[in-house]
Amino acid sequence: MELESLPLESLPDDVVAQIEVRDRWRRASAAGGLEFLITDIGRWPLGKTVRVAFLDGNDQLHADIVGATKQITDACNLTLDFGQNGGGGPFRRWTEADTALAAEIRVSFDLPGFFSLVGTDSTDGAIGAGGGPVGGNPGQRSLNLGRFVSNRPARWEGTVRHEFLHALGFHHSHQNMRGTCEGEFRWEDPPGYTLTQDPTGAFVADAQGRQPGIYTFLAGAPNRWPRAKVDHNLRTVDSPDLVAGPFDTKSVMLYRFPAFFYKSTPSSCAPAGDGQNLSDGDKRGLDLLYPHTMDGLADRQARADAVLESLGAGPEGVPGANGGGLAEVYRSRVEELAAAQAAGVQ
Repeated sequence: MELESLPLESLPDDVVAQIEVRDRWRRASAAGGLEFLITDIGRWPLGKTVRVAFLDGNDQLHADIVGATKQITDACNLTLDFGQNGGGGPFRRWTEADTALAAEIRVSFDLPGFFSLVGTDSTDGAIGAGGGPVGGNPGQRSLNLGRFVSNRPARWEGTVRHEFLHALGFHHSHQNMRGTCEGEFRWEDPPGYTLTQDPTGAFVADAQGRQPGIYTFLAGAPNRWPRAKVDHNLRTVDSPDLVAGPFDTKSVMLYRFPAFFYKSTPSSCAPAGDGQNLSDGDKRGLDLLYPHTMDGLADRQARADAVLESLGAGPEGVPGANGGGLAEVYRSRVEELAAAQAAGVQ
């Protein structure tokens, strides 16, 4: 994905906090035999028809979004249903007043920036349970393509594919533990850098031409991210319950950051693809997540059976935003999703 402006893709802070609490429980549970949670529970059941609905935008915009996602569904055993009833009907809509899910993926164009919840987080009611515009509940956005109604980006197809891959369970390629980005990023300011901001509040090169490090740069306008948010969005994810394929510089899930983000030029972390079309690696990843072959189906069946047998191994309490225990909420969600995974491969 190419950054056309420098507000970076990011979910709202309260949503990220809820996801981090849930993921801590998942990681703790992995020690008790739930290793497949993040990789398998985060994806939709095999062969599932995943409904998509739009909050705003017109039919032409909706049709363009559908066309851009065809590369994705052509590569995997999963259907995206936009509600046209075979072709000629209206596209599916959702509203903020909904009390039942109109769709698993609920698209909007009205909030700033681009973002998506990852995989089945889009229907996880614990995410966004406190209210707000984004979350896994019926009246909340799960995927946003800001500015598409009034000012669609020039390379919009790549943005659509990037966000819909998130919605199907993909994470950012720059956070792949098999990649080089952790060591290639210039996290800290160079020695002697003098904090220098332009009139908008963005940190820029100082009088000696020294560029700010990533932490400083993203602390300025327009992002204003604290270090913890930088870490959540950019640091390598290295977890025993996360399966990562080979680092793919052609993936649409790899950002094209400004050159000064990298220690070397050209950087081994920089994208080599066009940022528009799925790479061969993206397609292999989709086939791994949603396989067509009997071997892939059998593997999914075995993993679904294993997690169902392991339920209950996790801790009894996880502190939430209000100090309450959330383990039972998450365990119930795991049971629901694991049962759906098992049913999807039978």
